[in-house]
Amino acid sequence: MTAATMQPHSMQERLIVGLDVPTVKEAEQAVRELDGVVSFYKIGYQLAFAGGLDFARELASGGTKIFLDMKLLDIDHTVAKGVENIVRMGMTMLTIHAYPKAMQAAVEAARGSELCLLAVSVLTSMDEQDMIDVGYEYDPHTLVLRRSEQALHAGMGGIVCSAAEAEAVRRIVGPDMAVVTPGIRPPGSDHGDQKRVVTPAQAVRNGASHLVVGRPIIAANDRRAAAQAILDEMRSA
Repeated sequence: MTAATMQPHSMQERLIVGLDVPTVKEAEQAVRELDGVVSFYKIGYQLAFAGGLDFARELASGGTKIFLDMKLLDIDHTVAKGVENIVRMGMTMLTIHAYPKAMQAAVEAARGSELCLLAVSVLTSMDEQDMIDVGYEYDPHTLVLRRSEQALHAGMGGIVCSAAEAEAVRRIVGPDMAVVTPGIRPPGSDHGDQKRVVTPAQAVRNGASHLVVGRPIIAANDRRAAAQAILDEMRSA
């Protein structure tokens, strides 16, 4: 059994804007400002817990692609039931922590749907010391590659990893799986709490199928111009 994979047809479909804002009203404003430039959005915890799930359904019903970044991890049954409901919501992508049993349960629950399941390898805010602090025996790069192999074996639709690891991940998972890279920062921008960051052009060159960009667009004075500049850089790669 293999989950739905997702290969974008245009550069615009490869840019996912993170709606990392505290209210649906602010998210609606961002979507209005980016209309015609952006067609794919990520909704995570912050917005989801402020009415963002209903907003996600609304956007999806109108044809907008939604990456629901819930990073599910629980007992198999609970993961499966959550995935079944998310399939009904019409979401395009969903994150699952890359634990083999959780991934297998999610893949089975999403069988026959268009939902692309993404395995979260190692958060881009974590470096080697963070890995040591939480008890992992692997450095981030090694763990990303191990989890990529497990995601491939489980039949997941893609991997979430730092673009710094995208080239090595692509060699493991092959050409069809999505490789989704957060931690994207245009040259000269503030890294914030991200530690393993890459520019948009380098991410594309490294084999990323989709780039997730939040603050560099959402916090910009001109969001539309910021998104267009990132798309232009992606096209130049």
